[in-house]
Amino acid sequence: MQFNPTYGKRFLLKLLLLFFFISIGGLAHSQVIVPVDSLKADSLRAKTLKDKKPVDNINKQYDFGDLTRNILHPKKKADTLHKGSGITIVPNIAANPTIGAQLGIKAVAGRKLGNDPNTLLSVAATSASITSKGIIYFYVNHNIFTPGNKWNFQGNLVVAKTVTPDYGLGIGRQVDGGSDADKVLADPTHKVYPIHSFYFNGREKVYKEVEKNLFVGAGMSFEVRRDITNKDTLNNATPSSVYNNQHGFPQDHYSANGFLFNVEYITRDNPNRAYKGIYFDAGFRVNQTWIGSTKNSMQFTTDFRKYFSLSDVSPETVLALWNWGSYLLSGSIPYLELPGTARDVSFRSGRGYTSQYFKGTQFNDSEAEFRFPILANKFISGVTFVSMQTANDEQGTRLFQVFQPGYGAGLRVLFNKATRTNLALDYAFGRYGNKGFFLNLNESF
Repeated sequence: MQFNPTYGKRFLLKLLLLFFFISIGGLAHSQVIVPVDSLKADSLRAKTLKDKKPVDNINKQYDFGDLTRNILHPKKKADTLHKGSGITIVPNIAANPTIGAQLGIKAVAGRKLGNDPNTLLSVAATSASITSKGIIYFYVNHNIFTPGNKWNFQGNLVVAKTVTPDYGLGIGRQVDGGSDADKVLADPTHKVYPIHSFYFNGREKVYKEVEKNLFVGAGMSFEVRRDITNKDTLNNATPSSVYNNQHGFPQDHYSANGFLFNVEYITRDNPNRAYKGIYFDAGFRVNQTWIGSTKNSMQFTTDFRKYFSLSDVSPETVLALWNWGSYLLSGSIPYLELPGTARDVSFRSGRGYTSQYFKGTQFNDSEAEFRFPILANKFISGVTFVSMQTANDEQGTRLFQVFQPGYGAGLRVLFNKATRTNLALDYAFGRYGNKGFFLNLNESF
């Protein structure tokens, strides 16, 4: 599929304008002038809120550490002055359509650096696991803000033996006409093709604060796959073999090495579980053969998240919105690096579907989630969520032409109140018989 420069520029301009107006709409509420005759009502409301003390006080919350203390030391009182450790260690037991049953260990840490109260929380995580589908996975990642938010460092390291279930290219649209290879690539019957490989990823981005809450940054990312095996990759028999043959990629290996250039705007109050604010990141990725990439390419990626706290008394009652998209502007990227389901930075998008169930050179996912406390001590909370995915394909389907829904609900267990770390248990549904249980630490977005 050839890239049309005029179409690409128009598409990019429309996308930037879309996010500009979304941001303006979010800021407009702070600029509304209050009519004089509403002052009485506002005074009554202020008096009511004064009588209702906000309960966002971690000493009034109950987490897994409190439960452990009550079981092991039932007579020991809680230290109301101690905010708790910023480190959470849990067994990494999970099950979902992508990985099967998983067993391992995971650790998440959070801490504010320095004494500036406005410094954003720094977080890091690591995990080692093995699954019933033969996947062995190790990663460590970080998102660190120096005192006063002067610098922000984001990065990760992944070493894995993976099995990636492949369901073809596109958004699941039935192919009318076309060659036999086109039909294999689109996989309209949703037959699964397991792809085995060894995967290595290293990424680091450095951001500098240039205005309050506004950062600009740059970095590099290296994605390397070796010993890729897929049953019957000859004669265009699988979607990946068709794609590789059409775009000139080797069948058994590739590298996608590139430079990253990003702009970031952050006002959300916590990266683990935000109650309010905005997170926005947009950037270009430029893969280059002279640094080892198999092919040259350029992608544009956006990540927009908005959080609305719906209660002054219970700020954990939140409506959260998320839009993530990635768009190929030129060149070619490897089949397993195509943007798609759960290919966002945290691999959480499109719950209800297997990772990369839908994918294309252009991809967009929109999600909404309602979060609410169930117990007064905030130990147990609940969520409901919906999502809509869209992608292009190489048979003429354009982005935003076909959408695929997902939906579900879940419970949250407060694991660490000091860092707002939750254990997330979700059950989600999609189309074509997709459904699954998803267990993670922290929110999906």
